[in-house]
Amino acid sequence: MLKEIQFFAEYVLTSVMILDPQILSKLSSLELRAKKIVEGFISGLHRSPYHGFSVEFAEHRPYNPGDDFKHVDWKAYAKKERFYVKQYEEETNLRCYVLLDTSTSMHFKHFGEWSKLRYGIHFAASLMYLMHRQRDASGVVLFNEKVESFVPAKGTYAHLRQIYVELEKLIRREEKKEIEKKTTASARVLHEMAERLDHRSLIVVITDLFENAEEHEALISALKHLRHRKHEVLLFNVLERRSERELDFQENRVVFEDMETGAEIEVLPAQVREDYKKKVADYTHTFKMACSEFEIDFEEIDTESQFDQALLTYLNKRRRLG
Repeated sequence: MLKEIQFFAEYVLTSVMILDPQILSKLSSLELRAKKIVEGFISGLHRSPYHGFSVEFAEHRPYNPGDDFKHVDWKAYAKKERFYVKQYEEETNLRCYVLLDTSTSMHFKHFGEWSKLRYGIHFAASLMYLMHRQRDASGVVLFNEKVESFVPAKGTYAHLRQIYVELEKLIRREEKKEIEKKTTASARVLHEMAERLDHRSLIVVITDLFENAEEHEALISALKHLRHRKHEVLLFNVLERRSERELDFQENRVVFEDMETGAEIEVLPAQVREDYKKKVADYTHTFKMACSEFEIDFEEIDTESQFDQALLTYLNKRRRLG
């Protein structure tokens, strides 16, 4: 039991040290930050007895009867006491697209170190670094009220660097406060991508779902369209939980501004908090149930949290796809 506690403590310490935004921000490039996020996450998984499953990355896969013994990785056997064979790039069979919402509302932050957009950028970069390690082809779509950038899926390192260049442009624009008002039109974009992507792919959508309630059915319809076209869908709802879910403001009066329209409303948080939380929970539950009906994976990610749970959700999805 003591050994397990020690392993768990090391896992938590590793994750906090490697995945903390303040530390990551000191690293020079997005590629290096993504690499550190993924390496810290993998290190934590291998140290922890609680991760629940074995993670086989692209370099290795379990030995199957009939595999040539010359490809067995004996170093991996010495560590795991299980046979693994080296897996090569030609074994790739999955195409992945990350769709990142870049609308104005994604620039919001209050309690967190990073805005929803910056958190989403680093999560997207980490996902694609992980995909590259798994020899999966990855592409990116940046969207708001329309598709702003489309980079087709490829599996080369040069291609991954090209994607990071696109994402770093978003970071620099936010740092310079070059923020144009762009609304969210996820449904329209998802319908477009459903028609545009010919090959069956894993579609990872990163968005704050900041759309009017009446757009709920349209968004579900667009997600269903992707499933009808045989795509696998993983939807990450990125948010700052304390402000956007808990309404955890201590001030007596707060003026909220809609970042996409500029509309303002004055609120007394203490008076509306419980009703607000209930309505948000009901809406989220309804949305989750609709996603579940069409076998769409839905996960909330908090910008004040580490990346671990979100990366685990992706790995679970990837594992089910074989």
